Amino acid sequence: MARILVVEDSPTDQHQLVNLLQKAGHEVITANSGEEALKMAGFEKPDLILMDVVMPGMNGFQATRQLTRAPDTRHIPVVIVSTKNQDTDKVWGERQGARAYITKPVVEKTLISTVDQILSAA
Repeated sequence: MARILVVEDSPTDQHQLVNLLQKAGHEVITANSGEEALKMAGFEKPDLILMDVVMPGMNGFQATRQLTRAPDTRHIPVVIVSTKNQDTDKVWGERQGARAYITKPVVEKTLISTVDQILSAA
């Protein structure tokens, strides 16, 4: 299956996402901040990135914008996974380059179908 980078500063949410993705057969690597995500994505070259928004330092919108505009990472699809569930948040996420937007609490079926759909289109 795919290699997925989960960017999440909450240990509980990170654990949940990792478990759901591994259960679906994916290899998962993790980052705890936007800054760490930029380094990991450039070095690890994951097939897909799941990005939290609300994190200390660089937020997920800023990290997504940098990842989707950098020559060495712009090919990696980013899916935002956030508690921010307003329409304006979703539109802003798409403007930063995210391919999809999933709200927390994450529903397993939604997560896996979104991941599979984006990976199959890549």
